[in-house]
Amino acid sequence: MNKINQLFQNASQRKLLSLYFCAGCPDIDNTADVIKTMQRRGIDMIEVGMPFSDPLADGPVIQSAGTVALKNGMTLDLLLRQLAAIKDEVTIPLVLMGYLNPVMHMGYETYFSRCAESGISGTIIPDLPFDDYLNVVKPIADRYDIRVIMMITPETSEERIRFIDEHTDGFIYMVSSAAITGAQNSFDEAKLAYFNRINNMHLRNPHMIGFGISNKQTLESAQQNAAGAIIGSKFVTLLRETGNANQALDALYEALQK
Repeated sequence: MNKINQLFQNASQRKLLSLYFCAGCPDIDNTADVIKTMQRRGIDMIEVGMPFSDPLADGPVIQSAGTVALKNGMTLDLLLRQLAAIKDEVTIPLVLMGYLNPVMHMGYETYFSRCAESGISGTIIPDLPFDDYLNVVKPIADRYDIRVIMMITPETSEERIRFIDEHTDGFIYMVSSAAITGAQNSFDEAKLAYFNRINNMHLRNPHMIGFGISNKQTLESAQQNAAGAIIGSKFVTLLRETGNANQALDALYEALQK
């Protein structure tokens, strides 16, 4: 069974925590250490960011991290080689997150075959058109047992959400707002109404809430309204500040209690 499906099947009675980090930032050689440290410290799932020069959905924190990673020499090819080297040590799901251009440059067949060889369970490609996913990408991804995770926002129509739910597997990435990534102090009434609307749709796939989670209030709101929470910008900031995954996790867990 795919590790993503297994995770949600086994965790039906608890809330999950997934973290994002940008591979190659702050150091090009820290990918393995960050992943193994997260796994050891109880993180349920990891989104590994593929740095790209034009990350349209990302806020300044992740954009800056991507710039550092690219300057350090991180590439998709190198990242997949780093992941392949530790695949036998990683038991939690890894989700490769990044933009379409590097994937198309590598080629879909090569990309998904190398994801499978590198222990990747899923991928998020925010700018992948859904029609291209259905007609071109999904058959290849399915052949390699890789889940292609789709995002929804408060502006996504119910019809579109149900269509995504019908044609994807793993989980749905529920973006807390239509804005770019970045930490927030709280979720307003409009966002809470959006969370409630999605819950009332009783989707087939579990959903995880991401974008803006950085403290106790936003974490609890996300976990109360979904299968779990995804934290990106806050952890990326702490990892750059400390330069050490263990210290960054200490600081993150402390921040999530406030």
